[in-house]
Amino acid sequence: MELNLPEEARVGERLANLLTRQRAAFAAHPYPSLDDRRTALRRLRQGIRQHARALAEAAALDFSARAHAETMTVDVLPSVLHINHLLRHLGRWMKPSRRSPERVFAGNRAYVMYQPKGVVGIVVPWNFPIYLALGPLATALAAGNRCLIKTSEFAPNTSRALVRLLAGCFGDDEVAVVEGDADVARSFTALPFDHLVFTGSPEVGRHVMRAAADNLTPVTLELGGKSPAIVSRNADLRAAATRVAHGKTVNAGQICVAPDYALVPQEHAETFAAEIVATCARFFPPGSDDYTAVIHERAYQRQQSLLDDARARGARVISCPMPSGGRRLPLHIVLDVTAEMRIAQEEIFGPILPVFTYRDFNEVVDHVNAGTRPLALYYFGRDKAEGDTLLHRTHAGGVTFNDWGWHVVNHDLPFGGIGTSGMGNYHGAEGFRELSHGKAVFVERSWFPVRVFHPPYGGLVQRLSHRLFLGKDQHAE
Repeated sequence: MELNLPEEARVGERLANLLTRQRAAFAAHPYPSLDDRRTALRRLRQGIRQHARALAEAAALDFSARAHAETMTVDVLPSVLHINHLLRHLGRWMKPSRRSPERVFAGNRAYVMYQPKGVVGIVVPWNFPIYLALGPLATALAAGNRCLIKTSEFAPNTSRALVRLLAGCFGDDEVAVVEGDADVARSFTALPFDHLVFTGSPEVGRHVMRAAADNLTPVTLELGGKSPAIVSRNADLRAAATRVAHGKTVNAGQICVAPDYALVPQEHAETFAAEIVATCARFFPPGSDDYTAVIHERAYQRQQSLLDDARARGARVISCPMPSGGRRLPLHIVLDVTAEMRIAQEEIFGPILPVFTYRDFNEVVDHVNAGTRPLALYYFGRDKAEGDTLLHRTHAGGVTFNDWGWHVVNHDLPFGGIGTSGMGNYHGAEGFRELSHGKAVFVERSWFPVRVFHPPYGGLVQRLSHRLFLGKDQHAE
């Protein structure tokens, strides 16, 4: 199962050989039955259950501090929920979708069959190294594909735990894990996959898309962006602050759908900040071991530099009472934010919450639309008109009302971005179809008089059909 790649010069050759093996296995069994797919999903689910503790221990090592309960909640449990959803709905999704022939072809049969694409490549990020490996894998298996998975070099312990889990479930001609650094990742994304799923930053996503373009490989990109948390004047301020604080402290805010910044009525900004401070004190009392560390020193220093830049440009920074030390960075709330600050421009991807203020709700819409389209948008409030305005006048990959992020783990909903936050989906029926080829099938009946469309042209039936569908004023030669 594990592919060790010590010789950089031979990386491409070894990856190509592994891809060739999976292609050959797919060619020998190109349309797995419903029972085959369900069996594969059940094996994967059982493997997750058996290795759950080992996965949580590995993640704790990779982050240097990550509570087992958090890994179980945000990485392991969603993986199982996703598989359960696939098992419930897969039989219906696999059925051919009946379509209606044009009236001139009435009496014939038209349908779409969903065919496996072949070999799917999956590039996994470090922030959710379990869910973002096993979720796309489960969808790919449900669609009847084989998979190569490139894990993150920043989560080596979790990667090795995944190798052990998957080796017990599949042969490497069905599912294989590739480990290695950025050079291995570049070679991996350059392979001629039948589909490539990448989760990561927009900057790296651009490189992945360029590499895939050389092979015309279709891609699903799950990226990120500056996802707003919009607090209405009629919102329960304490409840909104609690949920935003949760979104910014789970995994230390290192989540592509974490609230990146808050938009709060001008008169409520101070109270909102105070409620977040109080929430963090409740979440993480003295001695708590429930808070996750920033993944590595470079990421930790970037967060510090974002705060330094904000302070230098006149911001007020409030540090919440939370566990610190090592790479644990408490949540920092930033007030008096201005447009030139880096926190106003860059995706934060960490425990920093800029708070912007507004006087009129139209300013909220303008602020969101002035930036790139986010992966998620959150609205806290009870005003249906405001909610509808955001749904219809702004774009985001997904939306949750009165909380954050939960649309992602409701697996009947598609999960995907728009614009610079990504393209494509890998949850729900949309995810199944994303990793399948929707093949159009037209079945012509033996009695159908198709000869009326043949030359010589100008016959009575042709003239009548032109008149019926094009109008009496058309002048067919």
